[in-house]
Amino acid sequence: MGTASKSRHTLLFFFSNQLIMYYRRVWHLPPLSPNTYCFRSLTTNSTTSARNYEESPKQFLKYVIYQCKTGSFRNLGEAMGLFDRMAHMHPLPSIVVFNQLLTAIARMKHHSTVISLVKQMESSLGIAADNYTLSILINCFCHLNREDMGFSVLARILKLGFQHESTVLNTLVKGLCLRGKIAEAVNLVDEMREEGYKPNQITYGTIINAMCKVGETGLAIDSVKKMEDANFVLGISSYNTIIDSLGKQGKMAEAREVFDMMIEKGIEPDIFTHNSLIDGYCRSKRIDGAMNLFLEMPSKRMIPDVVTYNTLIDAFFRVGRPQAALELLHKMQACGEHPNLHTYAILLSGLSRNKQLAEAMTLLQEMEDTKLDLDIVNYTVLIDAMCDAGKLQTAKELFYSLSTKGLQPNIYTYTIMIKGLCKEGLINEACELLEKMDGSGCSPNSITYNTIIQGLLQHDETSRAVEYIEIMVDKGFSADETTATMVVYLLSANKVDKSIQEWFQKLL
Repeated sequence: MGTASKSRHTLLFFFSNQLIMYYRRVWHLPPLSPNTYCFRSLTTNSTTSARNYEESPKQFLKYVIYQCKTGSFRNLGEAMGLFDRMAHMHPLPSIVVFNQLLTAIARMKHHSTVISLVKQMESSLGIAADNYTLSILINCFCHLNREDMGFSVLARILKLGFQHESTVLNTLVKGLCLRGKIAEAVNLVDEMREEGYKPNQITYGTIINAMCKVGETGLAIDSVKKMEDANFVLGISSYNTIIDSLGKQGKMAEAREVFDMMIEKGIEPDIFTHNSLIDGYCRSKRIDGAMNLFLEMPSKRMIPDVVTYNTLIDAFFRVGRPQAALELLHKMQACGEHPNLHTYAILLSGLSRNKQLAEAMTLLQEMEDTKLDLDIVNYTVLIDAMCDAGKLQTAKELFYSLSTKGLQPNIYTYTIMIKGLCKEGLINEACELLEKMDGSGCSPNSITYNTIIQGLLQHDETSRAVEYIEIMVDKGFSADETTATMVVYLLSANKVDKSIQEWFQKLL
């Protein structure tokens, strides 16, 4: 008996129990409701299309294929209308056309519908599912988190003698990985390999990606080494995934090791590889390492892109080197790489954090003049910086100009502004803004209430602080550490009237 035959019988035995479940639970599903199967009344347009092709079935099927390939269906009803028309044709269309329609419906994420339609095709129309139909079924079951049923379909594929394609295995592996069943996915691949089947780069890439997503980069590296020992050549995307994951974890020595491993295997690192390493160095505040790699790129015929520059510019700002960040921006522009909206957001935030407020305001004006699509986050960052620097008037001008720009303050914007007003002793204005905030549909949160209470307590507005304490407690919020410390101090120093001490006790 040949290898393929042996493997087919071995796997069929392995999945026999699942096969029984499959026939009991899928092919004997109760029929869908009349509303679902009333295809002819689903959409007027789909019925009209069918009538237009009544005289020419060939043209109608061409229309169906075109709709499937272009994804032109407006809704499920339109696709179901075409299925109904096909089901009433004599002779029936080939399984190939049905498969294309099933694929299109699956792309619309109506996976349960696809499963029911396959059942109808086989039981009512007498159309035998082929290898591709069953592959579609496996994909739908996996999307419904029923990879157990996917295994049952695989058993059916083997029983019918179909030579399953790598896409079938890849779909099952992906389904297991999405459910966090990485060990089961690895076992499946190992069993398939032992039976003579050859997983491809997508198979292994899916598993490696899943390992990295759950932080198991060590297992991913071990898997790469095992594959290399077996003379299996992984694609660059698998190496990139591991390097990116290691960089985000701050494991730069390991990331560099994988980088060197790529080169030894003759796999040329691409821009994503370099950007992932540079990002990892920057996250670890190893800017020199990031810059060394950046400066090596031209010698490797690698051109830094906007992501490369954005990562480095942001890193320089974060370590307190705004001048270096601006110099890199100028180099970026000199090299013909245009800043994008994210670049400007980094610059605005970085300048603000580094107290370069005049430069930040100039940049904001340039951004507004060039009609860049600024959002509330951009303005909130600058308002926060102005309040922190004691430039309350400028902060207020920015805040109250938001509505003229078509923007609404969010909870962070309001809270920052309230804090700024309290800091300058403008307590009444801060309380008015809180009331306006609540009235505009932007409900204050725990941070907002703690901010206003702290401001009131700092300026001896104890009675008003009690009012907001009561509101805060009624809404289910509690004091943060700063508020609690202030209250304890006031109580211990006997700086509050005994009649309101009970409210402070409630807060604590």
